[in-house]
Amino acid sequence: MCGIVAAVAPRDITPLLLEGLKRLEYRGYDSCGVAVYQDGTLRRCRGTRRVAQLAESVAQDGLTGFTGIAHTRWATHGKPATHNAHPHFSPHRDKPRLALSHNGIIENHQALRQDLEAAGYRFESQTDTEVIAHLIDHLYEGDLFEAVRLAVGKLTGSYAIAVICREEPHRVVGARQGSPLVIGVGDGAHFLASDAMALAGHTDRIVYLEDGDVADIQLERHWIIDRNGRRIEREVLTVPAFTAAAELGPYRHFMQKEIFEQPRAVADTLEDVNGIMPELFGDGAYRAFREVKSVLILACGGSYHAGLTAKSWIEQLAGLPATVEIASEFRYRHILPDPDTLVVAVSQSGETADTLGALERAMELGMTRTLAICNVASSQLMRRAALGFVTRAGVEVCVASTKAFTTQLVALYLLALALAETRGQLGEEEAAAHLTALRHLPLAIQGVLALEPQLIAWSEDFARKEHALFLGRGMHFPVAMEGALKLKEITYIHAEAYPAGELKHGPLALVSEDMPVVTVAPRDALLDKLRSNMQEVGARGGQLYVLTEADTGFSSTEGLSVIRLAEHYGLLSPILHTVALQLLAYHTALARGTDIDKPRNLAKSVTVE
Repeated sequence: MCGIVAAVAPRDITPLLLEGLKRLEYRGYDSCGVAVYQDGTLRRCRGTRRVAQLAESVAQDGLTGFTGIAHTRWATHGKPATHNAHPHFSPHRDKPRLALSHNGIIENHQALRQDLEAAGYRFESQTDTEVIAHLIDHLYEGDLFEAVRLAVGKLTGSYAIAVICREEPHRVVGARQGSPLVIGVGDGAHFLASDAMALAGHTDRIVYLEDGDVADIQLERHWIIDRNGRRIEREVLTVPAFTAAAELGPYRHFMQKEIFEQPRAVADTLEDVNGIMPELFGDGAYRAFREVKSVLILACGGSYHAGLTAKSWIEQLAGLPATVEIASEFRYRHILPDPDTLVVAVSQSGETADTLGALERAMELGMTRTLAICNVASSQLMRRAALGFVTRAGVEVCVASTKAFTTQLVALYLLALALAETRGQLGEEEAAAHLTALRHLPLAIQGVLALEPQLIAWSEDFARKEHALFLGRGMHFPVAMEGALKLKEITYIHAEAYPAGELKHGPLALVSEDMPVVTVAPRDALLDKLRSNMQEVGARGGQLYVLTEADTGFSSTEGLSVIRLAEHYGLLSPILHTVALQLLAYHTALARGTDIDKPRNLAKSVTVE
């Protein structure tokens, strides 16, 4: 969560800072701000409006400078309010000495606050961030880098910070522990950011900081020390910047754009897949896949739902037992480790704190056969796991994941096939048939997108409701879970998902004419069982909305609305049904007038626990 941009350059960097914030706004948008060194002092502009309005205020206030920091916030400590917005000053007086932005959570901030108050510091906010600013100021003796180095040694928790000092105007110091931070290397300029995307168009030369690093950036140089205080050289990588992918184009919202980009995203993810083979997942995958006896999938949010779908695929295709764990729970409970388990960590950003923590926990327990599935090749998750597969969804801006989710499903399906092939469970003809089905998937998704007018009609009914129930069975129950998640995320309608067979064990008590019930009803072996569950809903006056396929025998009648996908797509059917539910959520949110791309209280990259 939260986004940091900082720069030192021989020119006015306020346009760069604001442009970077716009690209990072998906990480948090409760408040935002900019601080610059200008005319011998530090000046700032901040507030609880969006970055576009901040840019107007910056222009009105005449903020310019060649050194500065900027921040967009997802609130943890202290409500969204101007006095809690970053950057924070220290001390807070007419001529503040330091300005600081922070991403993360400082767990010992209360004890530090008490010590600093005793030393005479006055706090203006409820944030843990202001504690860091005052602490660095307290330790400052003419060298900002040394003050930051000493200060982070006293912090417990996670952080990425960027600091500027009135007395050292051509310098920005950054540090990271548990939250992402990169250095951008320019020509006569250097930058810090939470994400390389923030620097697109200004540099493609990126240095990824590691936990414990403290970095000094100046006009012509940068240097880094590690957690042990040793000077270290981190590799400068060339990271292509796909700036066009972050532009809205003709679409009303990024979510709409990203839903309709899914055929291309799936095709791109499959572009280099010329056969079913373990090498798709990296060197050493063949041996690991041959030796493992089970699979453990670690994920959060929608990625967890993707993992639940993959559990069915792995067990059916590869004959391996699979377990799916919510990463935030796995990392703190008592684990019975099995070194013969393939640990698969799934994350859109590759910076999800809970997923990274769960992976580290598994490795500490001796479960070292690890695989990351992620949309960001340079992410911490990809660098940490032994094996990896990069999905090619491209930049995803909307907080509610769509194309990143479907490409995760594609990657997990390939994993199930590769495990099956390695273990002798998949013949050549069968492998070729699966590959053909995958190649046809973009066209099949186009067919689902063509159902948009019918889903808009459903959304007009849903927009007037405050609760919804989603039902599915087998590998389509996770699809129901993802559909409910999408609806609640962007419409603020309370939505829950249940296995349809569980209706009679409690959820049926909720069913009434005011509770729409969405049923994912593919033409599979569980259809007749599902039909009986639907009759239980109808008998109690429930309004059924059935997402089905051809030749299932469902017809729209009073209390029953049916939308048919063109074809049943076998094991890949969950992907197609998911796309339809994404469209339902989008158009319901549109009808309700919510902030679709930036829903309240949420952020895209969850880098705190």
